[in-house]
Amino acid sequence: MSEPERQVVIIGGGPAGLSAAYELLKQGARAIVVEKQDLVGGIACTRQYKNFYFDMGGHRFFTKSQEVAKIWREVLGQDFLRRPRVSRIFYNRTFFDYPPKARNVLKGLGLFESVRIILSFLHSRLFPLTRLDTFDQWVTHHFGRRFFKTFFETYTEKVWGVRCTELKAEWAAQRIKGLSLKVAILSMVSNPKTTIKSLIEEFDYPRRGPGMMWDAVKTRVEQGGGQVRLNTDVIRIQRIENRITHLVVCRHGKEEVIQGTNFISSMPLTEFIKKLDPPPPVSITEAAHSLRYRDFITVCLVVNSPNLFPDNWIYIHDPEVQVGRIQNFKNWSPDMVPDPAKSSLGMEYFCNEGDELWCMTDSELIALAKREIKQLSLARSEDVEDGCVFRVPKAYPIYDSEYSDHLTILKEYFDNLENCQTVGRNGLHRYNNQDHSMLTGILAVRNIFQEQRNDLWEVNAEQAYHEEVQRAEEDPTLEATIHTIQHVFQRLHPVAFGLALGTVSGLYLFLATIFLLIKGGDVVGPNLSLLSQFLPGYRVTAGGSFLGMLYGLGIGFLGGWSFSKLRNGAVLLYMAWIDIQLRRPVLKHFHEYF
Repeated sequence: MSEPERQVVIIGGGPAGLSAAYELLKQGARAIVVEKQDLVGGIACTRQYKNFYFDMGGHRFFTKSQEVAKIWREVLGQDFLRRPRVSRIFYNRTFFDYPPKARNVLKGLGLFESVRIILSFLHSRLFPLTRLDTFDQWVTHHFGRRFFKTFFETYTEKVWGVRCTELKAEWAAQRIKGLSLKVAILSMVSNPKTTIKSLIEEFDYPRRGPGMMWDAVKTRVEQGGGQVRLNTDVIRIQRIENRITHLVVCRHGKEEVIQGTNFISSMPLTEFIKKLDPPPPVSITEAAHSLRYRDFITVCLVVNSPNLFPDNWIYIHDPEVQVGRIQNFKNWSPDMVPDPAKSSLGMEYFCNEGDELWCMTDSELIALAKREIKQLSLARSEDVEDGCVFRVPKAYPIYDSEYSDHLTILKEYFDNLENCQTVGRNGLHRYNNQDHSMLTGILAVRNIFQEQRNDLWEVNAEQAYHEEVQRAEEDPTLEATIHTIQHVFQRLHPVAFGLALGTVSGLYLFLATIFLLIKGGDVVGPNLSLLSQFLPGYRVTAGGSFLGMLYGLGIGFLGGWSFSKLRNGAVLLYMAWIDIQLRRPVLKHFHEYF
């Protein structure tokens, strides 16, 4: 089939779907995008209320992909702002810098608890876990049990609604990039070409939120001859064996058929399978139905105060309130707030569709948010003059203990569909960032028009892709430097070193005593005789030489054993300090799930 005859239909107008449509323009083709909501952007949309702009989750624009960065710049240009990044954790009625800093943690937790965290971390280094299947095991292994309990457990369970023992370690491994302790040590003693640049403290952001980007992409797609149909719900996906033939959609109460030769879908896998006609095998339906999602609600508050707190967002670990995270949109961009005398907040509540929180009325949710913002002492409830509520279903795919097995079954099924690809966070049931979702859409189009064989399931499968930048070039002297460091920091065996030092000390004292006896004189060994004050029974005599040898052996052994322990402990603390310095910036990623 020639390229002009192809008609690509894209389900979903989020970052993945619209990036696919934008790539189609570059391929000289036109797309039909169908979007269920009344605006584009998916969970990266920007909602409006009385000229206030609200970002559903807080979406910073950062990427390691030059291609993605180029698209952002060519679409928005000067409408990007460079913003300072400020965020904190609220835990135990105290604000902590994020990532945690030693002085701040010591002040907030106190000396006793800080020492417990350090000892717990050292324990995790000395006695590493052998299984890293679950989230709590993964974090404990890398940061220590006390640190996990303090800075991870409460917030993570609030966000996901499941215990950390039920959350797969794959999620943690994807969101926190494993950094090399070896590289950190090398960077302190040499200047290798492999460097790790610390996390940036600034990020790019559209003047009026991420939706501004996707509105602009929508406009470009339409100007290029493509279609973006909003308020269009897919009600059936028709197939003949392994080929999709057309969609049946509902728009403004009327059904419509949309034909296509190729299909790209970013809708949740559970919904896609449910709408297939004829239905797939029961095993496929059951696997899709077993996938789980987490939903969230943003309660937007308009506050009659120009400056509330300096943060872009705050993570709320406190179990006494239900809110999980608070966005301060004015600190994201001044253009998000029409009146400089006011502020706007996004109180984010993580829940499951249909549960008690989800089913609360808007007025009840606004009242809850007002009570909790006062309880947290971040704003006065009487200063909250207005509010609105936005619900976001199926916002985050959950990596529970069984998701991998279900996803494997679905992958095999979708790989056998000849003319359909799934993209984006929900289309792959993968916790992708915005730039990853864009890449899946772009690569899907190239699979069609350039006959490439990009595996969309593998985008971001083996890497965290946050704002950490790593430049790695092989250095021919690297291995030699590594061996030198390993030699310098070799562990001293306490017993062996103690025996060696004790033997030398004992022989020295024995030979020194014998030498003085042979030398003779009126007063034999007056200086060495002073040792009798510290070594009971020792004398400069033939018998005393053997007793002195025993004393030397015992004292030397104790001294050597103690020195080895102290030296090894000091090296361990030094290595732990290096590890902490390396991991501390990485912790910044951890709460940036969304």
